[in-house]
Amino acid sequence: MAEIKFEIVKRIGVLSTSSKGWTKELNLVSWNDRDPKYDIREWSPDGTTMGKGVTLTAQELDALRKLLDNLVARD
Repeated sequence: MAEIKFEIVKRIGVLSTSSKGWTKELNLVSWNDRDPKYDIREWSPDGTTMGKGVTLTAQELDALRKLLDNLVARD
């Protein structure tokens, strides 16, 4: 299996922390030397191992923000 290369360009914030110290984070990540995208996934305490996640373009992140704003406005 080919190695996945990544660089966390900007750490935006931690959404939650598990009892084992893994953090679910929103970051701007460059995968395999490509343009960075917004990324939500779990990271090990030392930041070297990751779980499955979701990668979003800026446009997708904006669409998600609008959906969440509408969801909160209804409550």
